[in-house]
Amino acid sequence: MAPVINPNPFTTRPEIEGTFGVVATTHWIATAVGMSILEKGGNAFDAAVATAFTLQVVEPHLNGPGGDVPVILYDVRKGRAEVICGQGPAPAGATIARFKALGLDMVPGTGLLAACVPGMFDSWMMLLRDYGTMRLAEVLAPAIFYAAEGHPLVERANATIQTVEGLFRDHWPTSAAVYLPGGKVPETGSLFTNKALAETYERVLRECAGPGNREAEIERARRVWSQGFVAEAIERFCRTQDIMDTSGERHRGVLTGQDMAKWQASIEAPLTYDYGRYTVCKAGVWSQGPVLLQQLALLKGFALDGLDITGPDFIHLLVECSKLAFADREKFYGDPKFADIPIGTLLSEPYNIERRKLVGETASMELRPGVVEGRGGAVKMRTADGARAAVGAMGAGEPTVGRLGEVNGDTVHFDIIDRAGNMVTSTPSGGWLQSSPVIPELGFCLGTRAQMFWLEDNHPAALAPGKRPRTTLTPTMALRDGEPYLVWGSPGGDQQDQWIAQFFLRHVHAGLNLQESIDAPAWHSEHFPISFWPRTARPGVLVVESRVPKETRNELERRGHIVEVGPAWSEGRLTAASRVGKRRRAAANPRGMQAYAAGR
Repeated sequence: MAPVINPNPFTTRPEIEGTFGVVATTHWIATAVGMSILEKGGNAFDAAVATAFTLQVVEPHLNGPGGDVPVILYDVRKGRAEVICGQGPAPAGATIARFKALGLDMVPGTGLLAACVPGMFDSWMMLLRDYGTMRLAEVLAPAIFYAAEGHPLVERANATIQTVEGLFRDHWPTSAAVYLPGGKVPETGSLFTNKALAETYERVLRECAGPGNREAEIERARRVWSQGFVAEAIERFCRTQDIMDTSGERHRGVLTGQDMAKWQASIEAPLTYDYGRYTVCKAGVWSQGPVLLQQLALLKGFALDGLDITGPDFIHLLVECSKLAFADREKFYGDPKFADIPIGTLLSEPYNIERRKLVGETASMELRPGVVEGRGGAVKMRTADGARAAVGAMGAGEPTVGRLGEVNGDTVHFDIIDRAGNMVTSTPSGGWLQSSPVIPELGFCLGTRAQMFWLEDNHPAALAPGKRPRTTLTPTMALRDGEPYLVWGSPGGDQQDQWIAQFFLRHVHAGLNLQESIDAPAWHSEHFPISFWPRTARPGVLVVESRVPKETRNELERRGHIVEVGPAWSEGRLTAASRVGKRRRAAANPRGMQAYAAGR
């Protein structure tokens, strides 16, 4: 079916349209892999698993097997949306007392101390077992091929490796062995391999082979991962290696095989909010996902129809409402298994009527969380001491290196809808190449999601054994008139739910199609504390693309915003997909020249 072309001054690319299925991801190879699985007869969930494992290989600077993942899916058989929580918890040995005894006032942003239980593998196995149709070998085959035979290294991976080259040479030799082949930074476009990672997945396949159906095979693979050679290698590395991290000191990890054996991914209902015709679905308060719902609850009281989406009124309203929602994130969000999170109150109309009154004609310079009696924790503000924070500048992603060498990590995202109408959206992240040293037997490193905990007692996001950190990962699904309609998301740490909100509101209030909603000039606020080390904030700072009109920028400055202008195409890496009847549509971000959408 021919693409739909809907001319708009903000885009030169059409939406992709088809009836068979669509895939949109942050990397062209992963898009092709997902589409090939659909072509072979797999469903959206089979395609999601194959896409996810491929992304670990082709975007190692953005995610890896040692990371974590939330998944939102719609299964037409069940007729409902569900969330898979692939956010692993803190190890049993990770206590506030232990970290403070090491002289730390926050969890390091790199190294082994910040490792939680890796959540990726078990989450994808659960999705494949309960919702997919294919054998494990079929969905792992593309990742194994590209890891063993090579894939063209993208420019951002080259730049990341170059940035941490000194760290690898001086402190992380196991990473140098993988990412500095022949002793030098691999060139952009060169074929890059990770044969140890390919062997890890091949060994999983060998050890899970045996009698029984595919479900039995998948269950054996889960045990191989969490109780077999993978868990053993992780524990051995954490127990024996003293690793340099952002504290400037060397530390051993506390993650054990027992921590991995005790945890499995889980399925839960999404949190939802009704916004006009739409029911927006997010992961729970163990993620930052509900901050989008809070923004919508605030914006519901303003007349957005007809506003210029690049004009000062539209941008000012979105920014000021985001400041209030993110302030509540800082005060109230955390693992609901450990704290009573008042999300019902935070999304209620009476609460938001009062919060809305704080949105004035000028930009706020304060962090203003709401008050819910007996709930929440103290919000600590660390102000960045330069023109930009040392990490997270320009909203490029999730900071992981800091003083050992400034680099912005990031994340990946994909959206898939198949012919039957099954939908899946996911934002895998963590375990990227610059987070911690490669475990040589496995070919991958651990994540650093524990840096999102506070080392402060009585805070909902305080560190505790077995507790999930408040992840920034936040895919999104929306029903329209009660029918599953749209999946979308973006990499970008704390900026994710700002760009996700902008996309949705352009689509709903300005009538832009998916591609136009992605391509329109974008922005982000750095007003609130970032979730990553060193947890700094830049009150009042608003970073906008240079495509935002100069007259808008001038008016925003007049209203008190501290406006910083970034490159023309620098904000976000959104992808999206929708279904209406038999029609499937998809779009991907031209920013970064890596994301692609495909369909037929």
